[in-house]
Amino acid sequence: MPSRWEQVVVDAEDPARLAAWWAEALGYQIVDEDAGDVEIRRRPDELPGLLFTPVTDVRKGKNRLHLDLRPDDQGNEVERLVNMGARPVDIGQRDVSWVVLADPEGNEFCVLAAR
Repeated sequence: MPSRWEQVVVDAEDPARLAAWWAEALGYQIVDEDAGDVEIRRRPDELPGLLFTPVTDVRKGKNRLHLDLRPDDQGNEVERLVNMGARPVDIGQRDVSWVVLADPEGNEFCVLAAR
Protein backbone atom coordinates (compact mmCIF):
# COMPACT_ATOMS: atom_id res chain seq x y z
CA MET A 1 0.00 0.00 0.00
CA PRO A 2 1.45 3.41 -0.92
CA SER A 3 1.97 6.15 1.64
CA ARG A 4 -0.77 8.66 2.44
CA TRP A 5 -0.15 12.37 2.20
CA GLU A 6 -0.48 13.59 5.80
CA GLN A 7 0.49 17.26 5.66
CA VAL A 8 2.68 19.98 4.24
CA VAL A 9 5.08 21.48 6.78
CA VAL A 10 5.53 25.25 6.66
CA ASP A 11 8.47 26.82 8.49
CA ALA A 12 7.26 29.94 10.28
CA GLU A 13 8.64 32.75 12.41
CA ASP A 14 5.28 32.86 14.25
CA PRO A 15 3.46 29.54 13.67
CA ALA A 16 0.31 30.49 15.58
CA ARG A 17 -0.16 33.74 13.65
CA LEU A 18 0.58 32.21 10.26
CA ALA A 19 -1.61 29.15 10.93
CA ALA A 20 -4.50 31.43 11.90
CA TRP A 21 -3.99 33.46 8.70
CA TRP A 22 -4.02 30.37 6.48
CA ALA A 23 -6.97 28.87 8.38
CA GLU A 24 -8.99 31.98 7.60
CA ALA A 25 -7.75 32.11 3.99
CA LEU A 26 -8.70 28.47 3.32
CA GLY A 27 -11.73 28.09 5.58
CA TYR A 28 -9.76 25.57 7.66
CA GLN A 29 -9.64 25.11 11.42
CA ILE A 30 -6.85 24.65 13.92
CA VAL A 31 -6.82 20.98 14.89
CA ASP A 32 -3.68 20.74 17.01
CA GLU A 33 -1.24 22.99 18.84
CA ASP A 34 1.75 21.31 20.44
CA ALA A 35 5.22 22.60 21.41
CA GLY A 36 4.97 25.59 19.10
CA ASP A 37 3.61 23.60 16.14
CA VAL A 38 0.12 24.40 14.86
CA GLU A 39 -1.79 22.18 12.43
CA ILE A 40 -4.80 23.23 10.37
CA ARG A 41 -7.18 21.10 8.31
CA ARG A 42 -10.50 21.57 6.55
CA ARG A 43 -12.01 19.21 9.14
CA PRO A 44 -10.23 17.42 12.01
CA ASP A 45 -10.55 14.03 10.28
CA GLU A 46 -9.68 15.21 6.76
CA LEU A 47 -6.16 15.01 5.34
CA PRO A 48 -3.93 16.57 4.26
CA GLY A 49 -3.24 19.35 6.72
CA LEU A 50 -0.81 22.22 6.94
CA LEU A 51 1.59 22.08 9.89
CA PHE A 52 3.27 25.35 10.88
CA THR A 53 6.48 24.84 12.81
CA PRO A 54 8.78 27.41 14.39
CA VAL A 55 12.14 28.26 12.83
CA THR A 56 14.68 30.95 13.58
CA ASP A 57 16.59 30.98 10.30
CA VAL A 58 15.64 33.50 7.63
CA ARG A 59 14.21 32.25 4.35
CA LYS A 60 16.47 32.82 1.36
CA GLY A 61 15.06 33.17 -2.13
CA LYS A 62 11.87 31.96 -3.78
CA ASN A 63 9.88 29.09 -2.26
CA ARG A 64 10.68 25.70 -3.78
CA LEU A 65 7.11 24.55 -3.06
CA HIS A 66 3.95 26.64 -3.04
CA LEU A 67 0.18 26.29 -2.88
CA ASP A 68 -2.15 27.01 -5.80
CA LEU A 69 -5.63 28.19 -4.83
CA ARG A 70 -8.54 28.00 -7.29
CA PRO A 71 -11.46 30.21 -6.22
CA ASP A 72 -14.73 30.69 -8.06
CA ASP A 73 -13.89 34.38 -8.54
CA GLN A 74 -10.19 35.17 -8.84
CA GLY A 75 -10.53 38.97 -8.56
CA ASN A 76 -12.67 38.87 -5.43
CA GLU A 77 -10.42 36.28 -3.81
CA VAL A 78 -7.24 38.24 -4.53
CA GLU A 79 -8.88 41.33 -3.02
CA ARG A 80 -9.99 39.36 0.07
CA LEU A 81 -6.53 37.88 0.61
CA VAL A 82 -4.79 41.23 0.14
CA ASN A 83 -7.21 42.79 2.64
CA MET A 84 -6.22 40.01 5.06
CA GLY A 85 -2.53 40.89 4.72
CA ALA A 86 -1.27 39.10 1.59
CA ARG A 87 0.75 41.15 -0.87
CA PRO A 88 1.27 40.90 -4.63
CA VAL A 89 4.66 39.48 -5.62
CA ASP A 90 6.58 39.62 -8.89
CA ILE A 91 8.64 36.46 -9.31
CA GLY A 92 9.08 37.02 -13.03
CA GLN A 93 5.76 35.41 -13.95
CA ARG A 94 5.09 37.88 -16.81
CA ASP A 95 1.68 37.68 -18.53
CA VAL A 96 -0.09 34.70 -16.94
CA SER A 97 -3.63 33.81 -15.90
CA TRP A 98 -2.77 33.45 -12.19
CA VAL A 99 -1.89 36.02 -9.54
CA VAL A 100 1.15 35.50 -7.30
CA LEU A 101 0.74 36.66 -3.71
CA ALA A 102 2.78 36.24 -0.55
CA ASP A 103 1.36 35.46 2.89
CA PRO A 104 2.28 37.65 5.91
CA GLU A 105 5.66 35.88 6.26
CA GLY A 106 6.50 36.19 2.56
CA ASN A 107 5.62 32.64 1.38
CA GLU A 108 4.48 32.81 -2.23
CA PHE A 109 1.26 31.20 -3.44
CA CYS A 110 -0.83 31.47 -6.59
CA VAL A 111 -4.47 32.36 -7.04
CA LEU A 112 -5.63 30.66 -10.22
CA ALA A 113 -8.49 31.68 -12.48
CA ALA A 114 -11.77 29.79 -12.16
CA ARG A 115 -12.07 26.63 -14.25
